[in-house]
Amino acid sequence: MSTIDVIETRVRGFIADIQHPKQKKKINMNDLEIQLRKLLDDYFEMDGYSLFYRAIETLQAEGQLIPIQNNQFNGRTPALPLYYWVNIKVQPAKWDRLEMMKLGDQFDFSFYERHPEWQTRDEWNRIQNVYTFLKFSQEREIVSFEERSLELFGHEKFLLDGNSFPDGKGFLARIGISEDRLKMVNYGEPFVFWMKQGTEIKDIQRVLIVENLSFFHTSIKLLEANELDYEPELIIYGEGTKIERSFSFFFRMFPPKSYLFYYAGDLDASGYGITIRLIEKYRNSCIQPALKIYRKMLECLEQRNDQKQGQTQNTNYRDLFFHWFTEEEQALLMQLWQENKRIPQEVLTIETWRRWM
Repeated sequence: MSTIDVIETRVRGFIADIQHPKQKKKINMNDLEIQLRKLLDDYFEMDGYSLFYRAIETLQAEGQLIPIQNNQFNGRTPALPLYYWVNIKVQPAKWDRLEMMKLGDQFDFSFYERHPEWQTRDEWNRIQNVYTFLKFSQEREIVSFEERSLELFGHEKFLLDGNSFPDGKGFLARIGISEDRLKMVNYGEPFVFWMKQGTEIKDIQRVLIVENLSFFHTSIKLLEANELDYEPELIIYGEGTKIERSFSFFFRMFPPKSYLFYYAGDLDASGYGITIRLIEKYRNSCIQPALKIYRKMLECLEQRNDQKQGQTQNTNYRDLFFHWFTEEEQALLMQLWQENKRIPQEVLTIETWRRWM
């Protein structure tokens, strides 16, 4: 038996031991790896973690493990989510094939034929609720995800909160139904913004998004004094990662046209991630880091402090963010990263801004 077979076989054995026929079980990856180490004396010599990682990825691809996405990781490289759901044991098909055929005009049941463990009573009830809705959908109005989710599945967060409702994650994909057919939309969250005095909505062209509340207020003062970089007509308070959920709301509030968006956040792992995810998610919008503002922050290097605990240090986001800067600036940013330091946006105050006037 090869080394990887030993590791994968052991992991599969652990998973099988805790699988339940009716409900998912939660498992901690660090606890699972510790058990593995105890059983294999040469775990480290065989580069056991790499093989452990591959085994977990394989089980996830098979649908036996479902990662719990709560920004908690196992602290290893490459990283794994700290917690996974262990799916229920594969059971023989339970649904009546004739009943499935009756609903076949609306649903593709091929997923359930490949994964009979999903043929549960709760899943069938959900499918029937959707089927009943679809029969009269042409008469229905478009509502929010939360409203439709409550109507069809009994809880407003069923389709949105994968941690509390693991069955909700991927449900629409399992039955092959789009959001449009259920006449629901995921509305963006409202955000706080400030429009420059004397500006009309039609005149907005440049928009500055700032991560933190303190600099939002500082930016307003600088804007009204005509001292703010980029001379934006609108400033949005991003409120940390909330902007990733609320940014789409912008296009419901303001007329459709081409805008220039500049994002300024903390110089840290979280700030890099927010910037890059916004750029990648909204590729049709012109979003870029507010380099002039970040360069001012780099000049405040002496005010750096420790990286916040619990932040996911994604090197891909880091590299994509660093790419916007000069080689000299990238060296400073990498120094911060390697020292596990950060520069908070709060280094930019009305008083410190004067040094660049």
